[in-house]
Amino acid sequence: MYRHTRELQFTAKPEKPDALFAAKFQEILGGQFGEMTVMMQYLFQGWNCRVPGKYKDMIMDIGAEEISHVEMLTVMLARLLEGAPGEATDKAAAANPALAAVLGGQNVQHAIVSGGGARPTDSLGNPWNAGYIAASGNLLTDFRSNVAAEAQSRLMTSRIANMTDDRGVKEMLAFNLARDTYHQQQWLLGIQMLAEDGFTETQIERSNGDWENHDAAHVFYTSTNGSAAGEGLWATGNSLVDGEPFRTEELRPLTDDDGTLPAPDPLQFVTYDGNAGPGKPGTGAGAHGQGAQNVVTKVKDALTGDDS
Repeated sequence: MYRHTRELQFTAKPEKPDALFAAKFQEILGGQFGEMTVMMQYLFQGWNCRVPGKYKDMIMDIGAEEISHVEMLTVMLARLLEGAPGEATDKAAAANPALAAVLGGQNVQHAIVSGGGARPTDSLGNPWNAGYIAASGNLLTDFRSNVAAEAQSRLMTSRIANMTDDRGVKEMLAFNLARDTYHQQQWLLGIQMLAEDGFTETQIERSNGDWENHDAAHVFYTSTNGSAAGEGLWATGNSLVDGEPFRTEELRPLTDDDGTLPAPDPLQFVTYDGNAGPGKPGTGAGAHGQGAQNVVTKVKDALTGDDS
């Protein structure tokens, strides 16, 4: 349950309308690294969090704050669009809002779709996409994603701030920059606490680390003649997991598997030269049967202790 307070978290009043800048401003609202992304990312991480207490509460608190940031940006956008489009260059444009929007550099959807209001899109009008968010259920990987999201969001906000001289806009963006600075630290300290609280042995994701290929976890592969990359700590330092030294090797095949594909289903009409023999028609029943056989095999392995 959420409660709405009429007052914004911070003032969102430009000195004057600016439809052209509003078109750019859409990026930090509905772009891939905009405020809508971090808002939805944190909310879904919080709702899915299975660690009651400080972690879940912290994620939900920042998610709620990001709702406030989205509201601030949408209000600022509407105020920037006041009276838009206002950059008509002749009588025809003055009588045609869509044409005026194009001539003035305004996002035409502000004139046609939203009636001078913000849109859940980026600066080019592309709709915000749920695929932008990361919410895996693993707090370590999610917190890592959150650091990157805040850094990208802050960078774009900083660039947008350099595109205007409007004091009202810059004052609000100065506040947003400060919050992004804090939030990056919040997630980094959260990663530190996850280790201290025993949720992770190292500060990198290590699921199934007991049977990963140990040798491959200590090699930097280079594929560039005369590469200087081998001078970095990723090649000359020691593993953050077990302290063993890294080494550099030339990228090369580690197998004789040449990637030859199986013969295709003849009913799929795939271009094929017969190199893997005749193909067999596939059926939904066959796929279902294979799935059932896999389940049976797993049960047998569990009963016999065969985990090979």
